[in-house]
Amino acid sequence: MARITASVYTSHVPAIGAAIDMKKTGEAYWQPLFAGYEPSKQWMKENTPDVIFLVYNDHATAFSLDFIPTFAIGCAAEFMPADEGWGPRPVPKVIGHPELAAHIAQSVIQDDFDLTIVNKMDVDHGLTVPLSLLCGEPQQGEAERGGAPSWPCPVIPFAVNVVQYPVPSGRRCFQLGQAIRRAVESYDQDLKVQIWGTGGMSHQLQGARAGLINREWDNAFLDRLIADPAELSQVPHIDYGDAG
Repeated sequence: MARITASVYTSHVPAIGAAIDMKKTGEAYWQPLFAGYEPSKQWMKENTPDVIFLVYNDHATAFSLDFIPTFAIGCAAEFMPADEGWGPRPVPKVIGHPELAAHIAQSVIQDDFDLTIVNKMDVDHGLTVPLSLLCGEPQQGEAERGGAPSWPCPVIPFAVNVVQYPVPSGRRCFQLGQAIRRAVESYDQDLKVQIWGTGGMSHQLQGARAGLINREWDNAFLDRLIADPAELSQVPHIDYGDAG
């Protein structure tokens, strides 16, 4: 049976992707950040999963404000890097895992969660920046795949709306996570699955406090995420705004 072998959390700040793509990772401004990811990159090489289930948020790329799913699962065989206004990132396409994605969708929907099933979409920096940070420079593929650079394993994109209110509560997301775990563990193939969660570093994207990082609050949040996720899931949205 499939099993979840790890959970991973990281930022998906778009400027990080730009620094990687423009070969600026060794500059004084960026070097401390990328040096901090070296242990994680090494861990990833030693613990590469069969599939990554990557929870992120779309930035009005795959879904415009005309159509906003609360939860959307990518069930396609592949996903191209999105053009977010300045051309797609120069990274490989993301290979999906349609069989596991379809199984998760079936299980979770039968568990009374309404998912939007997406069979074609591009993926933006919310998904590709975490892959760059944890997987490093994509490696050359095998000859039968044309030798093109590729990510180390398939990825199932799972988009959660945090762009336009109303957004789902922490409680709903926690319950959905439990349903996803049940779905993964009921899959009848022996797969190692990692669950990745990504987001920004600031709680406010505009206004006087845009860009502010509340390190004390964030570290406490991450500690509670491990120690008592059920209790943390009760935090109301207004508390996130106050913390920023």
